[in-house]
Amino acid sequence: MSKYTIGIDLGGTTMTAGLVDESYQIVGKVTWATRLPRPAEDLEQALADLCRTVAKNAGVSFADVRYVGIGTPGSVNFTTGFVGYNTNFGYYDWNLGPDLEALLGCKVYVENDANAAAFGEYIAGGAKGCKDAVVITLGTGIGSGIILGGKILRGFNFAAGEMGHTVIVKGGRPCNCGRRGCWERYASSRALSEDAREAVCKNPESLMLKLAGGDANRMNAKIPFDAMAAGDETARAVVNNWIEYVACGIANVVNTFEPEVICIGGGVSNQGETLLAPIRAYVEEETKNITTGKMPAIRACELTNDAGVIGAAALATSI
Repeated sequence: MSKYTIGIDLGGTTMTAGLVDESYQIVGKVTWATRLPRPAEDLEQALADLCRTVAKNAGVSFADVRYVGIGTPGSVNFTTGFVGYNTNFGYYDWNLGPDLEALLGCKVYVENDANAAAFGEYIAGGAKGCKDAVVITLGTGIGSGIILGGKILRGFNFAAGEMGHTVIVKGGRPCNCGRRGCWERYASSRALSEDAREAVCKNPESLMLKLAGGDANRMNAKIPFDAMAAGDETARAVVNNWIEYVACGIANVVNTFEPEVICIGGGVSNQGETLLAPIRAYVEEETKNITTGKMPAIRACELTNDAGVIGAAALATSI
């Protein structure tokens, strides 16, 4: 049996295919622009061409590829490979899996991109070797994937694991999902940027404004940490408040699933122990119902941009 699979991380800006071996090492990788908007049929042909290209570039016959896995935004029926909707792409009722199988002549698995990335961390990254894991990505929103007993928790409607849309402030900030007070509205990297922007409007003497080039609209999630490290008290207050919101949601994850490990990803995870240490302290204080004294490990993700590719390439083992 062939030792290769192909994993695709399909995004709105780029799509990356990786040829992955039996040890979950990427032996070849190709990235193309997604070039949206375009008809779904056109994108499917490009995905097929991308798969053949990554194999060819690595000197591997496509006939030696066991299957292709794809992580895509949107609501995905893993059983059928059917994408119910992908608002960022403008596709509804997208028959991605079967269509691509017809183009490639091999089995194609399709999964939500957050689940695929989480499975990558579980297979080969920060959660490797654990039975149960939750992977949280702090980005524009909050992505999450839940792995229990080696299997992705999908739910009977294939929409489980949306931890970013659990409410932590009843009646709070409006969220794009239609609810108010969702965790991602307080603990995403975008929320941190918004909080910092609001803080410098009230405290223009803050170093954060200088680091943003004097333009609050250029604020990002790294600036508050940099300003805090330089001794800026306004930044410290912003960061500490934001970390408490992050930790509140993590405590909910612990109380709900008690996984062996929680991996935190996204660019803000580069802050390392500045981020992780206070989260651990908060979570330990807020989860005193755990009587064994053994807390879930809370650590940063390890695979960064390769998590989605590796997770997609391993999807056959997630069933």
